[in-house]
Amino acid sequence: MREIVLDTETTGFEPEDGDRIVEIGAVELLNHMPTGETFHVYIDPQRPMPKDAFEVHGLGDDFLRGKPKFTEVAQGFLDFVGDSTMVIHNAAFDMKFLNAELRWSGLPQLPMKQALDTLAIARKRFPGSPASLDALCRRFGIDNSSRTLHGALLDSEILAEVYLELIGGRQPDFGLSSGGTDTVEDAQDAWRPGKREQALPSRLTAEERAAHQEFVQKMGDDALWNKLKA
Repeated sequence: MREIVLDTETTGFEPEDGDRIVEIGAVELLNHMPTGETFHVYIDPQRPMPKDAFEVHGLGDDFLRGKPKFTEVAQGFLDFVGDSTMVIHNAAFDMKFLNAELRWSGLPQLPMKQALDTLAIARKRFPGSPASLDALCRRFGIDNSSRTLHGALLDSEILAEVYLELIGGRQPDFGLSSGGTDTVEDAQDAWRPGKREQALPSRLTAEERAAHQEFVQKMGDDALWNKLKA
């Protein structure tokens, strides 16, 4: 099962108000594990960077000037994602930007059903608790000390670790699942232990067994062990 963990950085909050994507970072997972394949681009937004946005990600006008425009990287991005599930923290935000940029480029939209929102999973699993990426790193003991500013590729790599913990750890189905999983419930239900063909041998010594039997006899016929044996 192939999944793409991704994040974007933007000039603001609303593409319909003229805000644009300035960075895309994506990490490939295969059967929930990173493969080492990534997609990462900086993008010239063709507009000035607002001060508030710059303070979040540190991507300024001088750095972004001359970087490729979204139309130049759009097809490469679509080819990398393909039809794989996109794992995104607060998916609605990134998807509205990606689809706005794709629409302006005259390219197909990405269906919302292709996105898996880790923010929604975290809120369902830990109701009432903080569910930001930093809060989840603290919960799971994931080192995010290098995250002094937001960055799409770094955040994707961190989110990949958080996602693996959200669905049950680094080997959520122990490699025994026959199919893919799209939700935390699916991942947790993908594997269950079967019945042993032979029971494990008792570890009681003869002395311990005799002492237990003597103890049960002192309790009389109403002892639970006698009822179970009957």
